[in-house]
Amino acid sequence: MKKQNSKSHVRKLAVCALLVSSAATSVMSFSTFAMENLHRVVENGAREYLITQLSENSQDTNIDVAIVKIDDRINIPECSAGYRYHTSEDALKQSYISVRVSCETNDWYLFTSGQVSRTKDIVVTSGAVSPGTVLSSSNLTMASVDVRQLRYTTFTEIDSLVGARMKRRATNGQAIQANMLCFVCKGDRITISAEVGKMKVRTAGIAQQDGVVGDSIQVLNASSKKTVIARVASTEKVVIQL
Repeated sequence: MKKQNSKSHVRKLAVCALLVSSAATSVMSFSTFAMENLHRVVENGAREYLITQLSENSQDTNIDVAIVKIDDRINIPECSAGYRYHTSEDALKQSYISVRVSCETNDWYLFTSGQVSRTKDIVVTSGAVSPGTVLSSSNLTMASVDVRQLRYTTFTEIDSLVGARMKRRATNGQAIQANMLCFVCKGDRITISAEVGKMKVRTAGIAQQDGVVGDSIQVLNASSKKTVIARVASTEKVVIQL
């Protein structure tokens, strides 16, 4: 009888030990999860903060931010007031931005950083294009390009480039930039439109310079043989405002 009671007592102790062990493991697991979750909360908050700040002054530019993973060994306390994020105006111009994360309720703070990607949806070549090629929807396409690769004026609509002529060779996927083409090219026969209020007078002319839409170029009036300055309006017309 005593042996049975002894065995029963041993079983109870074993069960209790197992329960205590499981409870301790659960507490540790929950604590680890909570800590990891706070790390992700801070990282996501820093990313959203940077995207918001950068997007305010980035028209027509796509912004993405990759936050550097915070070391899991760093203790991040809970913040009932909500974490605050801050960086300087000068830092926002960089590719790598340092962000100060703080909590007012417990005087805690740390610094994290994010790598910024700035891209723009612009017109690029669809295949290699040779000098003299007239652009059309068949040799143009849209692509998202890193703005650091863009040094000249680019274009955001394919239709706005149809009819323009390439002045230099371009590789497949290369961004179409204003210095690479002319809407009106030197020697082209074009229409000169002189506008005075609602009255318009048209005459033939010969372009003396290359130009894109909006440029002012020299044009020879085919009738008077005089050179005038006119604004490029399309691949076929320049305009003089009188």
